[in-house]
Amino acid sequence: MKKAAAMAVIVLGMFALATAACAETWAIDPMHSNISFSVQHLVISKVRGQFNKFSGSISATGTDPSSVKIEATIDASSVNTNQAKRDGHLMSPDFLDVAKYPTITFKSTKIEAAGDGKWKVIGNLTLHGVTKEVVLEVTGPSAEIKDPQGNARRGASATTSINRQDYGVAFNKTLDSGGLVAGNEVSISIDVEAVKTP
Repeated sequence: MKKAAAMAVIVLGMFALATAACAETWAIDPMHSNISFSVQHLVISKVRGQFNKFSGSISATGTDPSSVKIEATIDASSVNTNQAKRDGHLMSPDFLDVAKYPTITFKSTKIEAAGDGKWKVIGNLTLHGVTKEVVLEVTGPSAEIKDPQGNARRGASATTSINRQDYGVAFNKTLDSGGLVAGNEVSISIDVEAVKTP
């Protein structure tokens, strides 16, 4: 009987330790998040747009940065620059080719501290069927707060830039002046609000 009781205590202790070490998971709230981009146009201005449909999750064990895992999926056909004709062209084989590559994905591989409240999130971005490593400059996360429904929420912001040529998105036209209709560098800005999942 004593052995059984001792074993029960050990099992309960192990369960408590396992529970304490479990990762918290946060789901990105697309209603209160944004993924936007800008590209130079005609060498004189910038065209801005965003993706309207995306999902993702963030998991972490305690406050250990090395435990953080981030995954996100973007519906490439949800690209929106407020110009239907241009959006149609961006979805065509000239650019995103959404019929062949319907999603854009990101998976983190490493987190590094970059100052007070700042981080470098390194991960693999898959776009147009090509996977390349990118570095997100992240500010946050914010302190945890409760929304009116009692859900725990946190927020963060991130920026990065990519060269679309690296992903095989090579369509362009040369101007008479020698410049290009569309720039190759794509600046990306992300604002995320995430909800803790049960």
